[in-house]
Amino acid sequence: MIVEPLEVGAGGALPGPLLTELTELYASNREFHQLSGDFPDPDDIRPEQVAASLAEELSHPDTEVLLARSAGHVIGVSVTRAHHPDPDDPDPWIGLLMVHARDHRVGFGRELAEIVEKRFREKGRRGVKLAVLADNPNAIAFWAALGYEQVDRRPDRQRGRDCVVMRKAL
Repeated sequence: MIVEPLEVGAGGALPGPLLTELTELYASNREFHQLSGDFPDPDDIRPEQVAASLAEELSHPDTEVLLARSAGHVIGVSVTRAHHPDPDDPDPWIGLLMVHARDHRVGFGRELAEIVEKRFREKGRRGVKLAVLADNPNAIAFWAALGYEQVDRRPDRQRGRDCVVMRKAL
């Protein structure tokens, strides 16, 4: 797996072929999008919606979007924030880690998570947090298997969805 930061073009535009691959990646995770409500119709995720979602993420100065590739194809994406909006929270956050559905359960998610953790560790960070939708037991089990522990339960900042906050010491 090769992981690299997302490079946007002039005016924040994504190259067409990359946007097509990212749209396929997002669309392949229908069940997640049905739970999250991030897209109006999880059966019809469009390139302009994915581009807008990524542009919104990248509008925050401490956000990094990483693309994971295997055999030349985008297989995963990670969105991280170096700082939480709460100034008393010292930990960076993983806002999204998604692997193409055809590649679930082969270790790419674990590998991408480990790469994200390593990047934070190299920057001297001592822990990392994330929020999982409380009604997504598969995601909670995935993160718990990677050593993340529940530290809180609260509504998310964007939509008020019930979330389990998990943390891992680095």
